[in-house]
Amino acid sequence: MINQRLDFINLNQIRQEFSSVISEKEMSNLEELVRMYQRYRAGLNEISTKLENLDEDFRLNNDYAPIHSMESRMKSPQSLVNKLIRKKLPIKVNSVQNHIFDVAGIRVIASYIDDVYSVAELLKKQTDIKVIRTHDYIKNPKNNGYRSLQIVFSVPVFQTDGVYDIPVEVQFRTIGMDFWASLEHELVYKNNLDPKIKKQSQLKLKQYAADLNVMDQQMRDIFTQVHHLS
Repeated sequence: MINQRLDFINLNQIRQEFSSVISEKEMSNLEELVRMYQRYRAGLNEISTKLENLDEDFRLNNDYAPIHSMESRMKSPQSLVNKLIRKKLPIKVNSVQNHIFDVAGIRVIASYIDDVYSVAELLKKQTDIKVIRTHDYIKNPKNNGYRSLQIVFSVPVFQTDGVYDIPVEVQFRTIGMDFWASLEHELVYKNNLDPKIKKQSQLKLKQYAADLNVMDQQMRDIFTQVHHLS
């Protein structure tokens, strides 16, 4: 028995609400978009559950769990359209399915760099999912200093009309990397900031990214030593 249901949009409700204001073709495109979002959300739920199960297993069998926290999100329709425009792709569901791999995303925050790779490897070993692509920005940081391990997984989603392989992007970061990325993101979208100050802040952040990487390694060394001795 399902005790609580999320308030999802129903296709019959959509038809009743919009049939008088949009064409049949537009209605068909809207329904297809809603179906796509539902499948991507289901894929997000599948990967989230796998990570939660791993976290519970770690906590049950060990004194230490590598996953500090997790966040999930669905890319908004507006953000999705803007990305299609930037990539000069037609604004169609097929364009999303064939070219956009971060509609559904999960951020896994780990305590240490070793934990990032260990959790990622455990997820890779699960036989019902596949790795579509990997970007290791920890070993090869972006020019601005950004660090993260980004993996797009394909997970099967079972629906009433069949099985769909859905891409879900998982970003693995340490606590320090996540803190840095949040500040850098805020700086990028701070449009009213003086350009000179913005440039200086970007240069400082790039250096701090390297400093944080060293600290991540040093903190892990201390933890390993203490954990080994205890």
